[in-house]
Amino acid sequence: MKRSLAAHCRIVVKVGSSLLVDDATGRLDRDWLAALTEDVAMLMGDGRRVIIVSSGAIALGRRALELGRDVLKLEEAQAAAAAGQIALAGAWAESLAAHGLHAAQILLTLGDTEERRRYLNARATFATLMKMRAVPVINENDTVATTEIRYGDNDRLAARVAAMVGADCLVLLSDVDGLYSAPPASDPSATHIDFVPAVTPAIEAMAGSAGSDLSRGGMKTKVEAARIATSAGAAMVIASGHVKNPLKAIDAGARATWFAPQATPASARKAWIASHLEPRGSISVDPGAASALRAGKSLLPAGVTGVDGRFARGDAVFIRAEDGAEIGRGLVAFDVEDATRIVGKRSGEIEAILGYRGRAEMIHRDDMVLRDA
Repeated sequence: MKRSLAAHCRIVVKVGSSLLVDDATGRLDRDWLAALTEDVAMLMGDGRRVIIVSSGAIALGRRALELGRDVLKLEEAQAAAAAGQIALAGAWAESLAAHGLHAAQILLTLGDTEERRRYLNARATFATLMKMRAVPVINENDTVATTEIRYGDNDRLAARVAAMVGADCLVLLSDVDGLYSAPPASDPSATHIDFVPAVTPAIEAMAGSAGSDLSRGGMKTKVEAARIATSAGAAMVIASGHVKNPLKAIDAGARATWFAPQATPASARKAWIASHLEPRGSISVDPGAASALRAGKSLLPAGVTGVDGRFARGDAVFIRAEDGAEIGRGLVAFDVEDATRIVGKRSGEIEAILGYRGRAEMIHRDDMVLRDA
């Protein structure tokens, strides 16, 4: 595995609150942000795509609303997030614009990465933004998320985003420079670990607790994020953000911990569709469509001859030949009622039939896995 950001194509960068916001004053560190966006611009200029998962909204909103440093009640934290998200998004937009890049704010909750309909919507938005060379800036939607429906930290959210967009690298910038054999603050004999081939129980046992008042995550959440990201085919690196140009520093050999991916993003997603989702129905296709699928094409409504089952948009379905043999499985882009109405129709007719444009494909090739012929 190449331990370099330059060796990866689609990179998710998570930024911790303690890096963006000064702990003592509650003010945004604009100089540090400017240096980071300089790194982002460099990667984008080299053809990479970068997604930012940024903490800091509650910390900024706390100061704006003069909430002090006491532990916030849920409604106070949500109010702080609402005020802070405006400042945070504006800061990212301004800093990226200095390099000719557009920022796009996306607020997610746990359900957006677990409920398949919302997952597909978010994934399509990310894909479109990256195609337009915009930089998505993501945070948990703390204004509506409550304890039972939230991540509680942006480490795991970043890992889920990396899996969602098929990223091949996740960077966790934090106030620590990687994983140690024990929490270094309490154990002077702790040793730094620069490479983790797989997340094992022994690796999980090394995790410590949160490192600052502004951080809601600790090493435990970072190791959990590593399990999610590496299982989805992404390499992951934990590195200190307490330097200017932290991404450039990683490629220059700064101390960090790299976690090896356990698959490729594409193979991990295919395995998820093939083995971890229960099909809710089936879609039959004509011979021409079957040949097109095996040639790597998406399934268009024109090649569909029939649908069966009670599926909703985003559910897994069987793809079957006219004789009923299973060709593969995929995530369908329409509810069964709408899918039935556009069977055999050209993609250009979808809007006139359904009253909305919808997707051009019944099942996109990225959301499909085929059986061996």
